[in-house]
Amino acid sequence: MTQTVEIFEVGPRDGLQNEKRLIPTAEKVALVDLLSQAGFRRIEVASFVSPKWVPQMADGAEVLAGIRRRAGVRYAALAPNLRGYEGARAARADEVAVFASASEGFSRANLNCSVDESIARFEPILAAAGADGIPVRGYISCVTDCPFDGPTDPAAVARLARRLRAMGCYEISLGDTIGHATPESIAAMLKAVMDEVPADRLAGHYHDTAGRACDNIEASLALGLRVFDAAVGGLGGCPYAPGAAGNVATEAAQARIEALGYATGLDRAMIAEAGAMARKMRETQ
Repeated sequence: MTQTVEIFEVGPRDGLQNEKRLIPTAEKVALVDLLSQAGFRRIEVASFVSPKWVPQMADGAEVLAGIRRRAGVRYAALAPNLRGYEGARAARADEVAVFASASEGFSRANLNCSVDESIARFEPILAAAGADGIPVRGYISCVTDCPFDGPTDPAAVARLARRLRAMGCYEISLGDTIGHATPESIAAMLKAVMDEVPADRLAGHYHDTAGRACDNIEASLALGLRVFDAAVGGLGGCPYAPGAAGNVATEAAQARIEALGYATGLDRAMIAEAGAMARKMRETQ
């Protein structure tokens, strides 16, 4: 029987957050509605962060209110603090995500706090989400390399993954934020992390800066991962990671995963249509 690999679509949030043009809410809603028909089980659509820091995501509540919710699809939102969580809950996000860095330099640049301080901020979110029955996903940035601190110790990633799992995160997404990872460094990191968190509770989130994202997906599949984040049209990047290109394109991830004999359950033609829509958003800058 063919094994299934899930692609978690992050384009409407992680893909669009760094675009310079303020994309109208209606365009974001149209993209999510198209993606909702393509076979995804989870789509990240909004971010409840301060508009001062990420103005592109200021309309998260409006996006969640405007989309046509499809049965069987969970719509996720990023929530970095309790205020953000409360906004996501009020907007009826099906799940929320918190994000931490495995490196101190990136944590201070991205979150303006240490790694330990970022974890402390998550405690009230996890407590509130647990009481509300809302799943929480954990992101870890800079799992192999940091733009400020250099190579990341796999043991540091493993410790952070263990802490997030213990706090109640149902899944940990491991981010190659600047896209410098190789299959070898990904494998070394994953082997350390899997001593603390099982593969079926992990996801790969690989940027394609150096053109190795699909190779890193393949290395991760060999070690048992079956969930990967991707952004339709290859949208993305991080304002706090100099030189980081976009997320791996959903189209490319799907093609590589299916070429290796796995099923994704995604409609290739519809993904291509959504990719064209996403690229048009960027081209009209």
